[in-house]
Amino acid sequence: MAWKRQLTLDELNATSVNTMVAHLGIIYTRIEEGVLEAEMPVDARTHQPFGLLHGGASAALAETLGSMAGWLMTEEGQCVVGTELNATHHRAVSSGKVRGECRALHLGRQGQSWEIAVFDERGRRCCTCRLGTAVLG
Repeated sequence: MAWKRQLTLDELNATSVNTMVAHLGIIYTRIEEGVLEAEMPVDARTHQPFGLLHGGASAALAETLGSMAGWLMTEEGQCVVGTELNATHHRAVSSGKVRGECRALHLGRQGQSWEIAVFDERGRRCCTCRLGTAVLG
């Protein structure tokens, strides 16, 4: 699958300035055919009260990746909005970084489905998310 919009990593990361994405420290790290990846630190910004990665932070990483990937698959004048997010947490992470990897499950004219797998620094899957998006415009 080739992206309909062609952006560099620098251009992708520039879209996050002054947003929650930047506040959480999410950085896009790889864009190639069919895959969009980003990293997020596991630190005070993303911890829950017991010192572990907050499930909502994993969900924010997933929605960030899925929404951007969805937008990259739209035509000029279109945008996407998230309609459903499901997250299954597999293992705890207390420090370091996590990496999200986003791939399309379904690309329709009016809706899309994305799978986002979140991995710890040892490459172990710690969360699996599915994001549904609606295509507007």
